[in-house]
Amino acid sequence: MKMNKNSYMLKNILAVSFFALLFLAGCNRTPSKFTDETPTRGNVKVGVDESFKLLLDTEIFTFQSIYTDAKITPIYKPELGILDDFMKDSVRFIVTTRNLTKNEDEYLRSRQIIPRTTKIAYDALALIVNTKNVDSLIQYTKVRDIFLSKITNWKQISAKSQSNGISVVFDNEKSGNVRYFVEKFNLPNKLPKNFYAVNKNEDVISYVEKHENTIGIISVNWVSDKHDSISHSFLKRIKVVAITSEFDPEGVDYYRPYQGFIADKSYPFIRDVYIINREIFSGLGSGLLSFIAGDKGQRIVLKSKLVPATMPVRLVQIKNSI
Repeated sequence: MKMNKNSYMLKNILAVSFFALLFLAGCNRTPSKFTDETPTRGNVKVGVDESFKLLLDTEIFTFQSIYTDAKITPIYKPELGILDDFMKDSVRFIVTTRNLTKNEDEYLRSRQIIPRTTKIAYDALALIVNTKNVDSLIQYTKVRDIFLSKITNWKQISAKSQSNGISVVFDNEKSGNVRYFVEKFNLPNKLPKNFYAVNKNEDVISYVEKHENTIGIISVNWVSDKHDSISHSFLKRIKVVAITSEFDPEGVDYYRPYQGFIADKSYPFIRDVYIINREIFSGLGSGLLSFIAGDKGQRIVLKSKLVPATMPVRLVQIKNSI
């Protein structure tokens, strides 16, 4: 009887040990990213529209300064490039100025991935000209007519102009900057012959600096922050154009893409900035997203002279006394 009791206990011990080994084996098969990565620790690649390089450099630097176990690698490309990386799962989230299309969203959902979109800022597209160009005030309707090829010469804008034919230069053929104007002015897919692509926003500034008859299209992020050394150096090399409101296109009031005029929509060329996240667990990408959309991240947006999406902007009207 004693032997039977010992055998029974031995069988129980063996059974418990067997199930314990199965449990541990199952744990070992769990992907390491689910066990080693948290919202503040790990390694992640994120795709960023090149227009927002200055902003995201600061956001990532600050986040990594606070969370020293976080390693974030930003991939800066034109809009179509980062969207392609996102759909191929090469990057966890993207910073972009457009939502996913219906087909893109359905493709991800068919693979059990639920993309989440968060608005983080309001941006403006700035038009820049050479410092020698006398035409730094342009009516909204004339800007539209330049894109529609109804205006092709600076003298059609001002009889005092010293320049002749107008050239328009933008950052990249795959850019969201040019897509914005194609959609806004309902342009054909083929741009006019006097429109040229370079490579990135910095190249647009360099091109305009050297060509007096050119209008450049860039994100205001590159020329808005006078306290940023890079942005400040660019402001010395070009002039930012002031434009009438879309709602009073031939009025007498002109607006540059300053924060207040972006916030109250006086400046006509404004767009939303989004983060689209495809993480299926709460990883480092989700942590960075929460940081950018939170108080500290939105203060960085404010300092960069864009308009935060989740923080109120105080507008102050200054009157000049004579």
